[in-house]
Amino acid sequence: MDRRIIGIETEFGVNATFRGSSRLSPEEVARYLFRKVVAWGRSSNVFLANGSRLYLDVGSHPEYATAECRDLLDVVAHDKAGELIVQDLADDAEQRLAEEGFDATIYVLKNNVDSRGNSYGSHENYLIQRDGRLDRVTDTLVPFLVTRQLVTGAGRLHVVGERATYLVSQRADHMWEGLSSATTRSRPIINTRDEPHADPERYRRLHVIVGDSTMSQTTTLMRVGMTDLVLRMLEAGTIVPDLALANPVQAIRDVSRDPTGRVRLPRLKGGTTTALGMQQQVLELVSRYAAGGGLADTAPYAQVLELWDRTLHAIETDRLALVDTEVEWVMKKKLLDNYAAKHGLAEHDERLQQLDLAWHDIHPRRGLMGILERSGQARTVIDGERIARAMVVPPETRARLRGDFVKAAQQHRRDFTCDWVHLKLNDAAQRTVVCKDPFASTDDRVAELIRGIEADARG
Repeated sequence: MDRRIIGIETEFGVNATFRGSSRLSPEEVARYLFRKVVAWGRSSNVFLANGSRLYLDVGSHPEYATAECRDLLDVVAHDKAGELIVQDLADDAEQRLAEEGFDATIYVLKNNVDSRGNSYGSHENYLIQRDGRLDRVTDTLVPFLVTRQLVTGAGRLHVVGERATYLVSQRADHMWEGLSSATTRSRPIINTRDEPHADPERYRRLHVIVGDSTMSQTTTLMRVGMTDLVLRMLEAGTIVPDLALANPVQAIRDVSRDPTGRVRLPRLKGGTTTALGMQQQVLELVSRYAAGGGLADTAPYAQVLELWDRTLHAIETDRLALVDTEVEWVMKKKLLDNYAAKHGLAEHDERLQQLDLAWHDIHPRRGLMGILERSGQARTVIDGERIARAMVVPPETRARLRGDFVKAAQQHRRDFTCDWVHLKLNDAAQRTVVCKDPFASTDDRVAELIRGIEADARG
């Protein structure tokens, strides 16, 4: 495919500190977050005017699913916009709690593991062509994703008693299968449930649930950019060597525990490889494909290829300073190491665990990522103006149709329902438009539906 729809779904953790005797559970706090949503949407599961979906997921986790994006930088912008939208709910909830006598501070965390060991995800969606065998894609994609964490992991300080291990990935320990149609029971690397949210005769949706939630703009760009390039290469028919691993689930854990990328990973058909070696092999194949197709000199793909190569070089030569403002697990490790050295802390010290958690605070002023960005210690690829625009303006895809419909229906107080494909007015005529093309940002039927809403409002 020479164009692709990409989106990210993020499940957020919620916690609160209370001053005084009154307390609420995290589940109750999460419900307070969605009081503002329920007030206007009459539901805790809504679509917004920027084309995104916002809802309260199982386990009382706020979830934000970006609108359909065609541009890699749009994906980053709409992912960051989701942080601000959810933080706005937290600010509103704090005010509501204060009015009811609770003195509380609410923390929304964009991470993947809570203090009890429960995991929640960050899922990536890639539209791919229906034609061709899915296993031709997944056979290469699974080993690629197992080792991708070496570049795109968010990092985690894993403490058991007085033993601390720095993991490259937050999600790795919670993966249980390579492929599966389940998402919570078995947590596969790739979910094979066939829900394309598009014309099912033409497309399928590749649902990747192995990735870490990432605060760093550059790391988020790498997550989606690297994967998009690998998919493009495979769809172009590039011959790829057999990369299959003997045990992907064990391998993903082993890679997470080895920041050097050198642990030996048994191959399915004999012999071994390493995460570093496999990523170098895939990068060489992708670079050759990108050069032939003109992508190697096209932003932001050129940026993705350069940082991918530089990250592997930094790991191979043990010079992580080469990427310590761009690769999230490296950035976090540097912060923790410096703090521990400055204060003479043991590796399992609770203050380091708190710092690790604070890394994922989405609050724009209190959160560590915002502080690092403002001080020049974390590189960005988009500015605040683009993120602010993404909070209210949908991408030029089907999201534009949905966003315009939602905005018109809300403005004129019409009862409506919608999902990724359907736009429906709940009036006597039960008017519904089905939008199967996720690339289409204009549609005469939707325009007519909106004109009808505006005409009804004029009487």
